[in-house]
Amino acid sequence: MRTIGYLMISFGFLAGALIAVLDEQTVQWDYFIAAVVLGIVGILLVRTHKKRLSQTEDKLTSNIKSIELSLNRIVENMKKLNEEKGSIHPGDIRHRIDQLFPEDLGTFVNARESISHLYGLQAYTDVMSDFAAGERYLNRVWSASADGYIDEVFAYLEKAQIQFSEAYEKLKKLNSKKGPICQKTT
Repeated sequence: MRTIGYLMISFGFLAGALIAVLDEQTVQWDYFIAAVVLGIVGILLVRTHKKRLSQTEDKLTSNIKSIELSLNRIVENMKKLNEEKGSIHPGDIRHRIDQLFPEDLGTFVNARESISHLYGLQAYTDVMSDFAAGERYLNRVWSASADGYIDEVFAYLEKAQIQFSEAYEKLKKLNSKKGPICQKTT
């Protein structure tokens, strides 16, 4: 859209200049005005493109911040739950999971594609592999808690914590690098 806008600007103003000098005595106003309007539409297209690009970058940056915050809370809640597991009846751990995790898991899942937009598919794969494993283990804990499998509850709580922690560390590492792979176009 940006390229088309610049072409319209160039063509419109060049055509307008040509039309203005074709006849020394009179200007063909209808053609001249059409050329100027074409140039103005081109300017509007370029501005619209820049505005959308800016909003998209702002949205991606906001999503990455949301992802990092939600993943940090997930890791902290996993640590907390692992520390408390001895004092909570294993059958009640599923209720704690329902209290602690749904909002942050949902936030992460809804914004996760921003990782690939900013850092590429390999980075997305690296983070999502650990996140998905952590989520599967957390679901396993919930099911084991509901079914009364105490040993499985405790074992998979630790595994889930490790996976979420690894996903968080990978995301922090991505965010601390020089910057995202998407380039600003001006």
